[in-house]
Amino acid sequence: MTDAIRPQPGILDIALYQGGKAHVAGVQNAVKLSSNENPFGPSDKSKEAFSRTVHSLHRYPGTDHADLRAAIAEVHRLDADRIICGVGSDEIITFLCQAYAGPKDEVVFTEHGFLMYRISALAVGATPVEVVERERTTDVDAILAACNRRTRLVFIANPNNPTGTMISMAEVERLAAGLPKQAILVLDGAYAEYVDGYDGGAALIETRSNVFMTRTFSKIYGLGGLRIGWGYGPRAIVDVLNRIRGPFNLSTTQLETAEAAVRDQDFVAKCRSENARMRHWLSEALAELGVPSDTSMANFVLARFASEDEAGACDAFLQEQGLIVRRVSSYKLPHCLRITIGDEAACRRVAHAVAQFKGVK
Repeated sequence: MTDAIRPQPGILDIALYQGGKAHVAGVQNAVKLSSNENPFGPSDKSKEAFSRTVHSLHRYPGTDHADLRAAIAEVHRLDADRIICGVGSDEIITFLCQAYAGPKDEVVFTEHGFLMYRISALAVGATPVEVVERERTTDVDAILAACNRRTRLVFIANPNNPTGTMISMAEVERLAAGLPKQAILVLDGAYAEYVDGYDGGAALIETRSNVFMTRTFSKIYGLGGLRIGWGYGPRAIVDVLNRIRGPFNLSTTQLETAEAAVRDQDFVAKCRSENARMRHWLSEALAELGVPSDTSMANFVLARFASEDEAGACDAFLQEQGLIVRRVSSYKLPHCLRITIGDEAACRRVAHAVAQFKGVK
Protein backbone atom coordinates (compact mmCIF):
# COMPACT_ATOMS: atom_id res chain seq x y z
CA MET A 1 0.00 0.00 0.00
CA THR A 2 1.40 3.36 -0.99
CA ASP A 3 1.31 6.42 1.25
CA ALA A 4 -1.28 7.95 -1.07
CA ILE A 5 -3.71 5.03 -0.74
CA ARG A 6 -5.08 5.04 2.77
CA PRO A 7 -8.28 3.78 4.43
CA GLN A 8 -10.57 6.13 6.30
CA PRO A 9 -9.38 7.21 9.79
CA GLY A 10 -10.19 4.64 12.47
CA ILE A 11 -10.24 1.54 10.28
CA LEU A 12 -6.65 0.48 10.95
CA ASP A 13 -7.37 0.83 14.68
CA ILE A 14 -9.80 -2.08 14.43
CA ALA A 15 -8.49 -5.37 15.78
CA LEU A 16 -9.68 -8.30 13.67
CA TYR A 17 -12.65 -10.03 15.29
CA GLN A 18 -11.92 -13.53 16.55
CA GLY A 19 -14.86 -15.90 16.64
CA GLY A 20 -15.19 -18.81 19.02
CA LYS A 21 -12.71 -21.63 18.41
CA ALA A 22 -14.26 -24.64 16.66
CA HIS A 23 -11.46 -27.23 16.48
CA VAL A 24 -8.65 -28.61 18.62
CA ALA A 25 -5.61 -30.10 16.91
CA GLY A 26 -5.45 -33.84 17.43
CA VAL A 27 -8.90 -34.05 19.04
CA GLN A 28 -11.75 -35.67 17.13
CA ASN A 29 -15.41 -34.74 17.68
CA ALA A 30 -14.70 -31.93 20.13
CA VAL A 31 -17.75 -30.32 21.74
CA LYS A 32 -17.95 -26.65 20.77
CA LEU A 33 -19.13 -24.48 23.65
CA SER A 34 -17.42 -21.27 22.54
CA SER A 35 -19.97 -19.40 20.39
CA ASN A 36 -23.24 -19.53 22.36
CA GLU A 37 -24.93 -21.71 19.75
CA ASN A 38 -28.13 -23.64 20.39
CA PRO A 39 -27.07 -27.26 21.04
CA PHE A 40 -30.37 -28.46 19.53
CA GLY A 41 -29.79 -26.64 16.26
CA PRO A 42 -32.71 -25.19 14.28
CA SER A 43 -36.26 -26.47 14.54
CA ASP A 44 -37.59 -29.12 12.14
CA LYS A 45 -39.87 -26.51 10.59
CA SER A 46 -36.86 -24.29 9.89
CA LYS A 47 -35.04 -27.17 8.24
CA GLU A 48 -38.04 -27.97 6.06
CA ALA A 49 -38.33 -24.35 4.92
CA PHE A 50 -34.61 -24.24 4.19
CA SER A 51 -34.85 -27.37 2.03
CA ARG A 52 -37.75 -26.01 -0.01
CA THR A 53 -35.80 -22.94 -1.08
CA VAL A 54 -33.47 -25.04 -3.27
CA HIS A 55 -36.10 -24.80 -6.01
CA SER A 56 -35.94 -21.00 -6.21
CA LEU A 57 -32.21 -20.30 -5.94
CA HIS A 58 -32.18 -18.78 -9.43
CA ARG A 59 -34.66 -16.08 -8.38
CA TYR A 60 -33.78 -12.81 -6.70
CA PRO A 61 -35.27 -12.41 -3.21
CA GLY A 62 -37.81 -9.71 -2.40
CA THR A 63 -36.33 -6.42 -1.37
CA ASP A 64 -38.87 -5.44 1.29
CA HIS A 65 -38.71 -8.61 3.46
CA ALA A 66 -42.48 -8.23 3.84
CA ASP A 67 -43.34 -11.82 4.77
CA LEU A 68 -40.61 -12.12 7.39
CA ARG A 69 -41.43 -8.72 8.88
CA ALA A 70 -45.11 -9.70 9.04
CA ALA A 71 -44.26 -12.94 10.83
CA ILE A 72 -42.03 -11.17 13.36
CA ALA A 73 -44.71 -8.54 13.92
CA GLU A 74 -47.42 -11.16 14.45
CA VAL A 75 -45.40 -13.22 16.91
CA HIS A 76 -44.07 -10.26 18.92
CA ARG A 77 -47.13 -7.99 18.48
CA LEU A 78 -45.17 -5.25 16.75
CA ASP A 79 -45.71 -2.88 13.82
CA ALA A 80 -44.28 -4.59 10.72
CA ASP A 81 -43.54 -1.23 9.11
CA ARG A 82 -41.08 -0.44 11.91
CA ILE A 83 -39.04 -3.64 11.50
CA ILE A 84 -35.84 -3.83 9.47
CA CYS A 85 -34.04 -7.08 8.66
CA GLY A 86 -30.32 -7.58 8.22
CA VAL A 87 -27.43 -10.01 7.97
CA GLY A 88 -27.44 -10.83 11.66
CA SER A 89 -27.99 -8.09 14.21
CA ASP A 90 -24.37 -7.13 13.43
CA GLU A 91 -25.51 -5.52 10.18
CA ILE A 92 -28.19 -3.53 11.98
CA ILE A 93 -25.53 -2.26 14.39
CA THR A 94 -23.41 -1.27 11.38
CA PHE A 95 -26.37 0.56 9.80
CA LEU A 96 -26.96 2.54 13.00
CA CYS A 97 -23.33 3.67 13.14
CA GLN A 98 -23.26 4.51 9.43
CA ALA A 99 -26.45 6.55 9.70
CA TYR A 100 -25.97 8.34 13.01
CA ALA A 101 -22.26 8.54 13.87
CA GLY A 102 -19.12 9.85 12.22
CA PRO A 103 -15.99 11.92 12.86
CA LYS A 104 -16.20 14.01 16.06
CA ASP A 105 -19.15 11.91 17.29
CA GLU A 106 -18.99 9.45 20.17
CA VAL A 107 -20.43 5.95 20.53
CA VAL A 108 -20.84 4.73 24.12
CA PHE A 109 -20.83 1.13 25.35
CA THR A 110 -19.82 -0.77 28.48
CA GLU A 111 -16.38 -2.20 29.19
CA HIS A 112 -17.47 -5.83 28.82
CA GLY A 113 -19.83 -5.14 25.91
CA PHE A 114 -20.01 -6.84 22.50
CA LEU A 115 -16.87 -6.12 20.44
CA MET A 116 -18.87 -5.04 17.37
CA TYR A 117 -19.88 -1.78 19.07
CA ARG A 118 -16.27 -0.58 19.06
CA ILE A 119 -15.57 -2.00 15.60
CA SER A 120 -18.62 -0.36 14.01
CA ALA A 121 -17.86 2.98 15.66
CA LEU A 122 -14.26 3.00 14.42
CA ALA A 123 -15.36 1.96 10.94
CA VAL A 124 -17.29 5.22 10.52
CA GLY A 125 -14.61 7.39 12.09
CA ALA A 126 -16.47 7.92 15.35
CA THR A 127 -14.83 7.81 18.78
CA PRO A 128 -15.63 4.71 20.87
CA VAL A 129 -16.24 5.52 24.54
CA GLU A 130 -15.96 2.62 26.95
CA VAL A 131 -17.75 2.92 30.30
CA VAL A 132 -16.99 0.91 33.43
CA GLU A 133 -19.46 -1.66 34.70
CA ARG A 134 -20.36 -2.37 38.30
CA GLU A 135 -19.58 -5.97 39.22
CA ARG A 136 -19.78 -6.97 35.54
CA THR A 137 -23.22 -5.37 35.20
CA THR A 138 -24.28 -2.30 33.20
CA ASP A 139 -24.01 0.84 35.34
CA VAL A 140 -26.61 3.39 34.22
CA ASP A 141 -25.10 6.24 36.22
CA ALA A 142 -21.67 5.64 34.69
CA ILE A 143 -23.15 5.68 31.18
CA LEU A 144 -25.03 8.90 31.80
CA ALA A 145 -21.90 10.52 33.20
CA ALA A 146 -20.01 9.58 30.02
CA CYS A 147 -22.57 11.16 27.69
CA ASN A 148 -22.23 14.66 26.29
CA ARG A 149 -23.17 16.74 23.25
CA ARG A 150 -21.02 14.50 21.03
CA THR A 151 -22.79 11.28 22.05
CA ARG A 152 -24.85 9.87 19.20
CA LEU A 153 -25.34 6.20 20.08
CA VAL A 154 -25.38 4.24 23.34
CA PHE A 155 -25.23 0.45 23.02
CA ILE A 156 -26.13 -1.95 25.81
CA ALA A 157 -26.74 -5.67 25.50
CA ASN A 158 -29.44 -6.82 27.90
CA PRO A 159 -28.69 -9.62 28.82
CA ASN A 160 -25.05 -8.78 28.23
CA ASN A 161 -22.45 -10.86 26.44
CA PRO A 162 -20.08 -12.19 27.77
CA THR A 163 -21.22 -11.62 31.36
CA GLY A 164 -24.82 -12.89 31.12
CA THR A 165 -25.95 -10.15 33.52
CA MET A 166 -29.03 -8.00 33.01
CA ILE A 167 -30.48 -4.73 34.31
CA SER A 168 -34.16 -4.10 35.00
CA MET A 169 -36.50 -2.32 32.61
CA ALA A 170 -36.80 0.43 35.20
CA GLU A 171 -33.06 1.05 34.86
CA VAL A 172 -33.30 0.91 31.07
CA GLU A 173 -36.09 3.49 31.17
CA ARG A 174 -33.99 5.71 33.46
CA LEU A 175 -31.12 5.48 31.00
CA ALA A 176 -33.31 6.37 28.01
CA ALA A 177 -34.82 9.33 29.85
CA GLY A 178 -31.43 10.69 30.88
CA LEU A 179 -29.65 10.63 27.51
CA PRO A 180 -28.80 13.81 25.61
CA LYS A 181 -31.52 14.73 23.14
CA GLN A 182 -29.45 13.80 20.07
CA ALA A 183 -28.52 10.30 21.31
CA ILE A 184 -30.16 6.96 20.52
CA LEU A 185 -30.24 4.11 23.04
CA VAL A 186 -29.74 0.78 21.25
CA LEU A 187 -30.87 -2.31 23.17
CA ASP A 188 -29.04 -5.35 21.84
CA GLY A 189 -31.40 -8.24 22.48
CA ALA A 190 -29.42 -11.13 21.01
CA TYR A 191 -30.23 -13.18 24.12
CA ALA A 192 -33.66 -11.71 24.88
CA GLU A 193 -35.51 -14.94 24.04
CA TYR A 194 -33.75 -16.73 26.87
CA VAL A 195 -35.50 -14.49 29.42
CA ASP A 196 -39.04 -15.65 30.09
CA GLY A 197 -41.58 -12.87 29.52
CA TYR A 198 -39.01 -10.30 28.34
CA ASP A 199 -39.84 -8.19 25.27
CA GLY A 200 -36.32 -6.89 24.69
CA GLY A 201 -37.47 -3.31 25.22
CA ALA A 202 -40.32 -3.27 22.69
CA ALA A 203 -42.82 -1.67 25.07
CA LEU A 204 -40.36 1.11 25.88
CA ILE A 205 -39.91 1.83 22.18
CA GLU A 206 -43.64 2.50 21.89
CA THR A 207 -43.33 5.37 24.36
CA ARG A 208 -40.01 6.94 23.34
CA SER A 209 -38.45 8.27 20.14
CA ASN A 210 -34.85 7.61 21.18
CA VAL A 211 -34.82 3.83 21.74
CA PHE A 212 -34.07 1.12 19.17
CA MET A 213 -33.88 -2.66 19.59
CA THR A 214 -31.85 -5.31 17.74
CA ARG A 215 -32.55 -9.04 17.74
CA THR A 216 -31.08 -12.14 16.08
CA PHE A 217 -31.97 -15.59 14.77
CA SER A 218 -28.46 -16.84 15.55
CA LYS A 219 -28.98 -17.87 19.16
CA ILE A 220 -32.16 -19.55 20.38
CA TYR A 221 -33.42 -20.15 16.83
CA GLY A 222 -30.23 -22.06 15.97
CA LEU A 223 -29.61 -20.24 12.68
CA GLY A 224 -26.17 -18.74 13.28
CA GLY A 225 -24.90 -20.23 10.02
CA LEU A 226 -27.48 -18.28 8.00
CA ARG A 227 -26.84 -14.83 9.54
CA ILE A 228 -30.26 -13.26 10.02
CA GLY A 229 -31.20 -10.44 12.38
CA TRP A 230 -33.73 -7.67 12.75
CA GLY A 231 -34.29 -4.35 14.41
CA TYR A 232 -37.31 -2.44 15.71
CA GLY A 233 -37.71 1.20 16.54
CA PRO A 234 -39.28 4.53 15.72
CA ARG A 235 -40.50 4.83 12.15
CA ALA A 236 -38.14 7.73 11.43
CA ILE A 237 -35.06 5.70 12.40
CA VAL A 238 -36.17 2.63 10.42
CA ASP A 239 -36.76 4.84 7.39
CA VAL A 240 -33.21 6.17 7.64
CA LEU A 241 -31.68 2.69 8.01
CA ASN A 242 -33.60 1.34 5.02
CA ARG A 243 -32.04 4.06 2.86
CA ILE A 244 -28.58 2.57 3.38
CA ARG A 245 -29.61 -1.09 3.50
CA GLY A 246 -28.66 -3.03 0.39
CA PRO A 247 -31.80 -4.02 -1.54
CA PHE A 248 -30.89 -7.72 -1.60
CA ASN A 249 -29.10 -8.03 1.74
CA LEU A 250 -31.01 -11.21 2.64
CA SER A 251 -31.45 -14.24 0.40
CA THR A 252 -34.66 -16.15 -0.19
CA THR A 253 -33.20 -18.99 1.89
CA GLN A 254 -32.54 -16.66 4.82
CA LEU A 255 -35.97 -15.02 4.62
CA GLU A 256 -38.05 -18.18 4.34
CA THR A 257 -36.08 -20.15 6.92
CA ALA A 258 -36.31 -17.29 9.42
CA GLU A 259 -40.05 -16.93 8.85
CA ALA A 260 -40.59 -20.61 9.64
CA ALA A 261 -38.33 -20.28 12.69
CA VAL A 262 -40.11 -17.31 14.26
CA ARG A 263 -43.51 -18.97 13.80
CA ASP A 264 -42.34 -22.07 15.69
CA GLN A 265 -42.59 -20.66 19.20
CA ASP A 266 -43.13 -24.11 20.73
CA PHE A 267 -39.53 -24.92 19.78
CA VAL A 268 -38.34 -21.62 21.27
CA ALA A 269 -40.15 -22.33 24.55
CA LYS A 270 -38.62 -25.81 24.74
CA CYS A 271 -35.11 -24.46 24.15
CA ARG A 272 -35.60 -21.67 26.72
CA SER A 273 -36.78 -24.14 29.37
CA GLU A 274 -33.99 -26.63 28.77
CA ASN A 275 -31.38 -23.87 28.72
CA ALA A 276 -32.61 -22.50 32.06
CA ARG A 277 -32.51 -25.98 33.61
CA MET A 278 -28.97 -26.78 32.53
CA ARG A 279 -27.69 -23.24 33.13
CA HIS A 280 -28.77 -23.49 36.76
CA TRP A 281 -27.28 -26.97 37.07
CA LEU A 282 -23.93 -26.02 35.56
CA SER A 283 -23.55 -22.79 37.52
CA GLU A 284 -24.27 -24.64 40.76
CA ALA A 285 -21.88 -27.47 39.86
CA LEU A 286 -19.07 -25.02 39.06
CA ALA A 287 -19.71 -22.99 42.21
CA GLU A 288 -19.30 -26.15 44.30
CA LEU A 289 -15.88 -26.53 42.68
CA GLY A 290 -14.86 -23.01 43.68
CA VAL A 291 -15.58 -21.48 40.27
CA PRO A 292 -18.26 -18.79 40.76
CA SER A 293 -20.29 -16.99 38.11
CA ASP A 294 -22.77 -14.14 38.12
CA THR A 295 -26.45 -14.94 37.66
CA SER A 296 -26.72 -15.43 33.90
CA MET A 297 -29.91 -14.72 31.96
CA ALA A 298 -28.45 -15.94 28.66
CA ASN A 299 -27.31 -19.29 27.23
CA PHE A 300 -23.87 -19.28 28.81
CA VAL A 301 -22.13 -18.77 32.13
CA LEU A 302 -19.04 -16.66 32.76
CA ALA A 303 -16.87 -18.84 34.98
CA ARG A 304 -14.46 -16.83 37.14
CA PHE A 305 -11.10 -18.26 38.15
CA ALA A 306 -8.56 -17.03 40.68
CA SER A 307 -6.21 -15.68 38.02
CA GLU A 308 -5.55 -15.40 34.30
CA ASP A 309 -3.05 -18.25 34.59
CA GLU A 310 -5.60 -20.56 36.18
CA ALA A 311 -8.21 -19.70 33.54
CA GLY A 312 -5.70 -20.40 30.78
CA ALA A 313 -4.62 -23.69 32.33
CA CYS A 314 -8.23 -24.81 32.74
CA ASP A 315 -8.99 -23.85 29.14
CA ALA A 316 -6.05 -25.95 27.95
CA PHE A 317 -7.18 -28.90 30.09
CA LEU A 318 -10.73 -28.67 28.77
CA GLN A 319 -9.43 -28.70 25.20
CA GLU A 320 -7.47 -31.86 25.96
CA GLN A 321 -10.78 -33.38 27.05
CA GLY A 322 -12.43 -32.32 23.78
CA LEU A 323 -14.31 -29.35 25.26
CA ILE A 324 -13.94 -25.95 23.58
CA VAL A 325 -14.96 -22.90 25.62
CA ARG A 326 -14.20 -19.20 25.10
CA ARG A 327 -11.34 -17.18 26.53
CA VAL A 328 -12.59 -13.63 27.04
CA SER A 329 -9.39 -11.64 27.53
CA SER A 330 -10.45 -9.38 24.64
CA TYR A 331 -13.47 -8.42 26.77
CA LYS A 332 -11.15 -7.40 29.62
CA LEU A 333 -11.96 -10.56 31.56
CA PRO A 334 -8.70 -12.53 31.34
CA HIS A 335 -9.45 -14.59 34.45
CA CYS A 336 -12.73 -15.88 33.06
CA LEU A 337 -14.01 -18.53 30.67
CA ARG A 338 -17.34 -18.15 28.92
CA ILE A 339 -19.03 -21.53 28.67
CA THR A 340 -22.02 -22.04 26.39
CA ILE A 341 -24.86 -24.08 27.87
CA GLY A 342 -24.83 -27.23 25.79
CA ASP A 343 -27.09 -30.25 26.12
CA GLU A 344 -27.13 -32.17 29.39
CA ALA A 345 -24.32 -34.52 28.36
CA ALA A 346 -22.05 -31.61 27.44
CA CYS A 347 -22.75 -29.74 30.68
CA ARG A 348 -21.98 -32.80 32.74
CA ARG A 349 -18.73 -33.33 30.83
CA VAL A 350 -17.70 -29.73 31.54
CA ALA A 351 -18.40 -30.06 35.27
CA HIS A 352 -16.54 -33.37 35.44
CA ALA A 353 -13.54 -31.96 33.55
CA VAL A 354 -13.32 -28.86 35.76
CA ALA A 355 -13.48 -31.12 38.81
CA GLN A 356 -10.57 -33.12 37.41
CA PHE A 357 -8.65 -29.91 36.75
CA LYS A 358 -9.28 -28.76 40.31
CA GLY A 359 -8.26 -32.14 41.69
CA VAL A 360 -11.70 -32.72 43.21
CA LYS A 361 -12.87 -36.31 43.43
